Amino acid sequence: MDLAGFTDQWQAQRQQLFKSVPPEGRTVRYLDKEFLVYPDTFWPFADSVPLVRHFRIAAGESVLDVGTGSGVIGIFACYRGAARVVGVDINPAALRSASHNVRVHGFAGVMDVRQSDLFEALGQDERFDVITANLPFRNKPAHDLVAMSQWDTGFRTNSRFFEGVGARLKPGGRIYFVQSNFGEIEAMKRLAGAAGLAVAELASEAIDDTRRQQFFVYEMTRAG
Repeated sequence: MDLAGFTDQWQAQRQQLFKSVPPEGRTVRYLDKEFLVYPDTFWPFADSVPLVRHFRIAAGESVLDVGTGSGVIGIFACYRGAARVVGVDINPAALRSASHNVRVHGFAGVMDVRQSDLFEALGQDERFDVITANLPFRNKPAHDLVAMSQWDTGFRTNSRFFEGVGARLKPGGRIYFVQSNFGEIEAMKRLAGAAGLAVAELASEAIDDTRRQQFFVYEMTRAG
C-alpha cells in the first residue's frame, strides 16, 4: 500500500476512534500531562509534539491557538508563562474538551476558549505575540466535523488562515505551524509566502522508527 492509501486508512480509523469515546470522555496522556477528550474531539497526538517542545513563549506574551482541539497547545503556552491565551475551534465537542482541560490545569483565568471559524470570533483589534496552528494537513474532502480535524476540503481552511493571519499578528510576532510528510507542505509554503511570511523549519517528530509518518513545526515571521 502506498503512503496515501495507508494514510487514508489510518486517518479513517482514527476518526472512528474519536467518535467511539464514551459520553463521559476519555483521559489521554500527552507528554507528561493528562487531558480529557469528549466524543468527536481530535486527541492530543504526536503531530503537535514538535510544536509544544520547540515553540518560544516569553513570559507575559499573548497567544492565539487556532484549531485548539482539546486545548493542549494553548495549555502548554500557559505553562510556558503566557499572560493571555485564546483558543478557537469550530467544533463544539472540541470546545467542551478544551474548556474542561483549561479548568483542570488551573488556567481558567488565563486561557479563553471560543467557538470560531478561524478568526471569526475575535474582536476587530485583537492582536497576538504568538499564533499557533495545527490545521488539517491534507487537501481531501471532509464529510463532518471530525473529518475536518484531519482533512481540508479544497484546502480552504488553510488558505483562509494565511489570508487572515497577518492582521492578527503583532509587530515582531511569530507563528508556529504544524505540517506532515503526508500533507500539503509545498502548498502551505506557497500560501505563507503569498502572505508575506518567511518560513523556517524548527523541528520534526516521527511516530516510530519507520519514519513513515513525520510531523514538522515551522516558525513563520513577517518577511524582511
